[in-house]
Amino acid sequence: MIKEIIINSSSNQTRVAITEDGDLADFFVDYPENRRMVGDIYLGRVARVLPGIRAAFIDIGMKHDAFLHFSDIGDRTKQFQDMLGEEDSDVEVSDDEDSTKPIRPNGNGVAPYPEPSITKLRKGEEILVQITKEPVNNKGVRVTSSVSLPGRFCVLLPFDNKIGISKKISDYKERRRLRNIARGILPPNYGLIIRTVAKDQAEDAVKEDLNNLVKTWKTIEATAKSEEPPSIVHQDLSTTDSVIRDLLTPDISKVFVDSKKLYKQIKGYVQLVQPNLLEKIELYKSSSSIFDEFKIETQINTLMGRKVPLPSGGYLIIEHTEAMVVIDVNSGRYAKSKEQELNSLKTDLEASREIARQLRLRDIGGIIVIDFIDLEEDKNRKKIYDELKKEFRRDRSKVSVLPMSDFGLVQITRQRIRQNIMQAMKEACPVCGGSGFITKESHLVYDIEDWLKRFRRFSREFSLIIKCHPSDATRLQDKKFTRIQLKYLVRLRIEEDTSIPMGKFRFFSKKNGTDLTEKFK
Repeated sequence: MIKEIIINSSSNQTRVAITEDGDLADFFVDYPENRRMVGDIYLGRVARVLPGIRAAFIDIGMKHDAFLHFSDIGDRTKQFQDMLGEEDSDVEVSDDEDSTKPIRPNGNGVAPYPEPSITKLRKGEEILVQITKEPVNNKGVRVTSSVSLPGRFCVLLPFDNKIGISKKISDYKERRRLRNIARGILPPNYGLIIRTVAKDQAEDAVKEDLNNLVKTWKTIEATAKSEEPPSIVHQDLSTTDSVIRDLLTPDISKVFVDSKKLYKQIKGYVQLVQPNLLEKIELYKSSSSIFDEFKIETQINTLMGRKVPLPSGGYLIIEHTEAMVVIDVNSGRYAKSKEQELNSLKTDLEASREIARQLRLRDIGGIIVIDFIDLEEDKNRKKIYDELKKEFRRDRSKVSVLPMSDFGLVQITRQRIRQNIMQAMKEACPVCGGSGFITKESHLVYDIEDWLKRFRRFSREFSLIIKCHPSDATRLQDKKFTRIQLKYLVRLRIEEDTSIPMGKFRFFSKKNGTDLTEKFK
């Protein structure tokens, strides 16, 4: 498989595409008003503590307070508080986890799993937090008090003593080698997680990465002690830089960049962390757009649509709701075989592969419900489930898939870290408010008649002005509207007003200009 990273940079945004054999596999957009926030560290102040929902809200200087669930308050919180000088902090963390964690019983009185350790926070105290999820719609960011610093080969855990190795490194000897390296280079009072990309790396490379992270933490520590909350004490890498840090692995064939400035920046970083990958970075020199050259622009256009075609002629419909994302699988005109079960199975298998790809591309998180074409045989339903599980192994986000129900529905939860691509790149239509629908002409006329009935019952005025959106004004200039005036013995004059949404009206008295809309509503 040929994997490539293509970076398109302009004056106001940077777009990063990752392709597999020419097909778009991952897509990221980085621009000023949507700056990547995951990984940023803030010195905040506890605004509210709500034991009822087992959470606290932290003021970090944003529009909405950050959400800190009690399960995200780690055992290292006490040390972080002491670092800030909060010696009399009310944060209580048990040394003996097993003996103090209360058990949460289920309906049968059995305790299948323990609760997180009980932690108490005091309103107004300072706390160091790190963003784990970006704001979505009207929700603020989600944060954790277990601060960590990711590098190229490892992740530094201040005030921790554990050493972890990425589960994706399966070779026992390599895991043991990396663990021994970590033990030999780790300073006291720090923990370390060895990342997948550290596989087969020399000790010096891992040590240099660790030293840079320790220096960064010392800077954060000094800043946190000198600043007053709320304030940011560390800003993580941009989307582009984090993609290079996390995804530039030996299996990447090439990295194409169309910006000379960004090209030099990336080369400088790779020169420091992994010089053997320098030859993979190439400056794209051409008058044509880099995304057009690699046929990515057409794939992005498909990415933005609600309808996604499948190879055999079927298609997906992807709908975003307030609570979840719903995907409908349709067979279209596909009928290669007379056997309906085989037709449905083939379409559903294609849909499984495309759905896994689309969720990665669009960065869709939360609850996803998929309505597959009905399958009668249990073995075929299991094939769909197995296909989804196989495809999601390539997803870097945490994904949980449930088997297909009797109604042909599959429920998925996917880790949500930031806004999905649609939310990041699109705004709600000012005309329809994001619904995709406008009111029918017949219903517009009905709404006007309904208002006029109440108006005629209590008023003796015979001349009114109707203000409405220009498109509604155009649709109402017909004979039907003339009949309304004759029916209710009122002269109506339509005036266009772009400030009024489509499907809405304001009624004014022609005599004195008074707004009568609410009076007779």
